[in-house]
Amino acid sequence: MLNRRSVCAAAVLLVGVSGPMAAPVSASAAQPFVNIPYASWSDDDPSYRLYPGDELDVVVPSAPELNKTVTVQPDGRVMVPLLEPQMAAGKTAAELEQSLSAAYSSQLLRPGVQVVVKAQPLKVFVGGEVGKPGVYDMPGDIDALRAIVQAGGFASGAKRSQVVIIRRGHDGRPMLRTVNFDHPDHSGTDLVPLRRFDVIYVPRTGLAEVGEFMTQLRNALPLQFSYATAAGISPVF
Repeated sequence: MLNRRSVCAAAVLLVGVSGPMAAPVSASAAQPFVNIPYASWSDDDPSYRLYPGDELDVVVPSAPELNKTVTVQPDGRVMVPLLEPQMAAGKTAAELEQSLSAAYSSQLLRPGVQVVVKAQPLKVFVGGEVGKPGVYDMPGDIDALRAIVQAGGFASGAKRSQVVIIRRGHDGRPMLRTVNFDHPDHSGTDLVPLRRFDVIYVPRTGLAEVGEFMTQLRNALPLQFSYATAAGISPVF
């Protein structure tokens, strides 16, 4: 039987929540995870937030010589002319435009900045009990089951009935749900279309303590994906 204290403590370990507990996940999530402090799951498409590795065109119409194509660095910042490194990870393009415009206001009469995010691959992380855990660039639209197949399929010890999907929500908080892929033909299964930087995690059969699951997941995630699963909109360094 899962212990509520261990559930909440493990969730705090993963997402670094320091504020009040968020609403529980929706009823579509499996019961063992209902008390984890994640945002309620929503299929609405939120505004895209920047991640390390994203390539951006930064345009200053009043000073074209400052125009530059930049890449969000591993620490979440971008390097633009005349300014100190500016935090970009976790922001929308509109939010970065505002912060860069404010930063340029002391140096330019018309400091308006435009930020264009270049096309990025649908990059997802598939981990846990699959044949080849890792980060995958997906060809176009894809669902969670197809991502698992591309990662080598379920391993013999996979708990197919509680496949975990984590996604960053509207306010920057991570959302979590579980999906049951244990049906023989997957009839009636919500295959869950994926979005960039979604995390698909297949736990082991007989996983009794959710704390162990959280430790497995935290240890498995690459740096880029910490922005997708960390609480809050902007990372702090």
